Amino acid sequence: MLQQKTIQHEAHAIGIGVHSGQKVGLRLRPAPANSGIVFVRRDLPGRPQVTARADLVCDTSLSTSIACAGAEVSTVEHLLSALWGLGVDNVIVELTAQEVPIMDGSAAPFIDLIEAVGVRELSDLREYIRITRTIEVSQGDAVASLSPFNGFRANYTFVADHPVYNRYPKSTTVEFTRDNYIREVSAARSFGLVCELEQAQSLNRCLGSSLENAVGIDDNGVLNPGGLRYQDEFVKHKVLDAIGDLYLLGRPILGEFSGYMSGHALNNKLARALLRCENAWEVVTVSGGDTGPASTPVFQPAATR
Repeated sequence: MLQQKTIQHEAHAIGIGVHSGQKVGLRLRPAPANSGIVFVRRDLPGRPQVTARADLVCDTSLSTSIACAGAEVSTVEHLLSALWGLGVDNVIVELTAQEVPIMDGSAAPFIDLIEAVGVRELSDLREYIRITRTIEVSQGDAVASLSPFNGFRANYTFVADHPVYNRYPKSTTVEFTRDNYIREVSAARSFGLVCELEQAQSLNRCLGSSLENAVGIDDNGVLNPGGLRYQDEFVKHKVLDAIGDLYLLGRPILGEFSGYMSGHALNNKLARALLRCENAWEVVTVSGGDTGPASTPVFQPAATR
């Protein structure tokens, strides 16, 4: 049977918030089984906590924010994506400001941070959300869905008519395993058009954005000296975001995600729709495989807690 996991030791990092531009300290601490992922605002009186939950999402403009009892935590998706990728179920995330540091704009620095301190198994079984029938949501032309699948797979189609975007692949399919995620997805960075930066900053967004934490694009090409990390980095980052947004369901998913032009808002709409449709999923534990595409896992209903 697959067990829940937490980190072996504390981990520390310092960075800036991509939207706030503020310096922020991050500390990851081990947590007991069944506690989930809990954010702690060390900078606020009483050190309020915000649990990573889809129903606590309060803002999805250019990133995902969660809030509870007046305490807000912003830009959670890249860290959550890394935690799912490494199979970490329980961790305490302490912050010295509102926003999770952007690091290099991908999940890779969080992967490195966690792997440096190690991951350990806990005594309780890991629980999964197994999709039993298709759930689909839409907004305008954008569509996102979850369907039954033996493991986890993500499909995404990125639609943007721009001379630079048009040079690169706009669709991808990722068969999810730990190694596939680290190798094929985790290093994909946030990206944006330089011509849109001034407008975003006028709305107090992207105040900390730079070529050190995002892929910058003008009419001629990619501005970053090293170019892209993957030929399909733009669409891979959309998959990275979706994985982080869906981990707000509190458990990893056994199913297939498909997104067409979807973003943070539609990802959260999909998560909330799934929670409302209790006949479309079940909570299970897994034995006999690692839930990857080549495995043959055996699903068992999880014990009710």
